[in-house]
Amino acid sequence: MTAPTPVSSALSSAARNLHWLLTNLVEEVPGLFSVAVVSSDGLLLLSSDPGHNAEGPADHSGGPKGSSADLATIVSGIGSLTIGAAKLMDGGGVKQTMVAMEEGSLFVMSISDGSLLGVHATPDCDMSVVAYHMALFVGRAGHVLTPELRSELRQSMESTR
Repeated sequence: MTAPTPVSSALSSAARNLHWLLTNLVEEVPGLFSVAVVSSDGLLLLSSDPGHNAEGPADHSGGPKGSSADLATIVSGIGSLTIGAAKLMDGGGVKQTMVAMEEGSLFVMSISDGSLLGVHATPDCDMSVVAYHMALFVGRAGHVLTPELRSELRQSMESTR
């Protein structure tokens, strides 16, 4: 997988730290196609999408068609569906959702106040390693993902398009 978008020095230290956490996730876990952090309203906040990487052309052969915006849409939809299912079943909050497909795996984990971390991985990835590193990301990112930081990340993503 291609490294996440280079981080602008104009970003706050909290935004740079979140970018660093995403880069660490991508580099530490083998078999990831793409990673996206999505706000509660479905907007892409942070991505490992090579289409946002200024170092080279986009290569979406391993990820969902299009871009990380597609992954964000999928993650948001699955998040919403599982939250609704949990309410109907009186199951409490949704912590993680996993979809195993013939050609890949999709993991969705709650971060905070409705924000989600989504990972698209190879079908032969080590699911426990993916889930462990996602949980580390969520634990470290959850307390810094404030409304101000979400706004800054949204603006940063819009400026890279």
